[in-house]
Amino acid sequence: MKAPPEAPPPLPAALAALTGQGVAAIDTPALVIDLDAMERNLARMAAFARTHGVRLRPHAKMHKSAFLARLQMQAGAVGVCVQKTSEAEALAAAGVTDIYISNEVSDAAKLQRVAALAQRLQAAVGRLAIAVDSLEGIARLAAAFEALAAGTMPPLVDVFVEIDVGQGRCGVPPGEAAVALAQAIAAQPVLRFAGLQAYHGRAQHQRGVAERRDAIARAAQAVQDTRARIEAAGVEVPLVTGAGTGTFALETASGVWGELQAGSYLFMDADYAANAHDPAQPAFEHALFIKSQVICVSAAHAVCDAGHKSHAIDSGLPRVHGLPGQPPLTFANGGDEHGILHPPDGSALPGLGDTVWLIPGHCDPTVNLHDHLIGVRGGLEHGTVERIIRVDARGALT
Repeated sequence: MKAPPEAPPPLPAALAALTGQGVAAIDTPALVIDLDAMERNLARMAAFARTHGVRLRPHAKMHKSAFLARLQMQAGAVGVCVQKTSEAEALAAAGVTDIYISNEVSDAAKLQRVAALAQRLQAAVGRLAIAVDSLEGIARLAAAFEALAAGTMPPLVDVFVEIDVGQGRCGVPPGEAAVALAQAIAAQPVLRFAGLQAYHGRAQHQRGVAERRDAIARAAQAVQDTRARIEAAGVEVPLVTGAGTGTFALETASGVWGELQAGSYLFMDADYAANAHDPAQPAFEHALFIKSQVICVSAAHAVCDAGHKSHAIDSGLPRVHGLPGQPPLTFANGGDEHGILHPPDGSALPGLGDTVWLIPGHCDPTVNLHDHLIGVRGGLEHGTVERIIRVDARGALT
């Protein structure tokens, strides 16, 4: 019997009162979703996966929201990815039942939580998967599941061997090192070898299409070789999973990957938009914005109330989203609580109290700065607040 999701705490009264009001009622700074643009992105990605016969497992570390995860699954995604045990726990508590921790977990206490979560998801007719990249990691994972069983049948967990195809982060080198890990997983009765994790993060933000194509071609060759070696050793490789918003059409075209983990396509931040567009991929729209307000106007610049505490800057500063009739502006660093707005070529400055919409440089860590996302229907100028979306896994770092 499927367990019901845990009831969320009530929304703050001021937020709850926004539903049905116009965008002008949204206090600043606030993180706002253009629901129409987001749903078009959702539909385009789902259609791409269906057309090309690949599974879609979006990365929920981007939005950290159970509501958005369920929306993606309703559109055809098989489940979601996360990077942290606590992210998986938060989404599972809110009703998401097919979760892949596409990262290594080695701490004993965390592995106990992983095993307990797998048990809860299995009871809810769900599924948990996890990545490994060492024999020690496999042994620790198996021990945690065996300890949970206490003489009964332990829950099964799907385990992917992560190979480093260019990210330079976690993962064993492609080839024989991965063979040994696949065999070790297959030998454990409480673990089920699910395939290979092959994500090339560095390729996602290479600006040129040709650069990205070359990077994924090299990764595909490494994956093919590794898969052939594992299968020659007598272990079937059911699936290769990976890919991101910058390259997923290339992984798909290779025929090597069977599952796509793209996540940022849903919101489309400024950094991804700076990539040269690959015509093989759908065109995605900006759907995540920071609503800010001009709080100071001087002779040469204006200041808005959205500083680093409202948007991440690891992938660059936000870009000002120009609406019809508004003067063009560039955003400069103003510190924690302020953004400096400069007009190019002596253009007019905005007035005191004017709204300025910002496109964050990197959506994932920007979302993690906010408790709630405000969903607007009908556009940023004249739209209406349709719903408040919880960031269920905000701050879930463990």
